[in-house]
Amino acid sequence: MSDDDLPEGVRAPEDDEQFAEVVEMLGANRIKVRCADGQERTARIPGRMRKRDWIREGDLVLISPWDWQEEKADVEYRYDNRDAEQLREGGYVAEGV
Repeated sequence: MSDDDLPEGVRAPEDDEQFAEVVEMLGANRIKVRCADGQERTARIPGRMRKRDWIREGDLVLISPWDWQEEKADVEYRYDNRDAEQLREGGYVAEGV
């Protein structure tokens, strides 16, 4: 997916990133996400996002799966509600993600 395909001003996923929806807050800066590939993963919220970007259940995020442990990932970006709705309405994010 290129930047030209997405609505203007919306961050596009890079090669190793994918869309995911937050399913459950696990505590200790960890969340459970349902990914675009259909898999559920435990994702880690990095220190640079902990206080600046509040993440809640139902939020759309970009995650980067770990190379060495497929069931885990890092959160790279959180979309605000307006951008998430644009992505869902435009068909960039599948239903249930």
